[in-house]
Amino acid sequence: MGFRFETLEIWQLAREYATKVYAVTAKFPRHEDYGLKSQLNRAVNSISLNIAEGSAKSSNKAFDYHLEIALGSTYEVVAASFLAKDRAYVTDGEYDRLYDDGQRLAKSINAFRNTLLLS
Repeated sequence: MGFRFETLEIWQLAREYATKVYAVTAKFPRHEDYGLKSQLNRAVNSISLNIAEGSAKSSNKAFDYHLEIALGSTYEVVAASFLAKDRAYVTDGEYDRLYDDGQRLAKSINAFRNTLLLS
């Protein structure tokens, strides 16, 4: 039997987003290893991990709490992408993709939250 989170589209989207963020941060300067690079990577990991953790909860309210954290982490990644662009660590194209994918993921998490709370 698989885990509940494996069937969730938002979890799959979060995994894909993490892969993209890691590819971008791999090119950051060495002095950012424990700064913005680490922050971005931790925040993007938090998205899928909170979706997974929340899916194990016995109530929709408890699951929603973890989805709210995942949503906040999505916003954090997008905000950090602005900083990476400001410091010229990412190209305009990379930034645009991270922004657009973050927006898509945030909308998907919110849509899932709405259906979860209605059931």
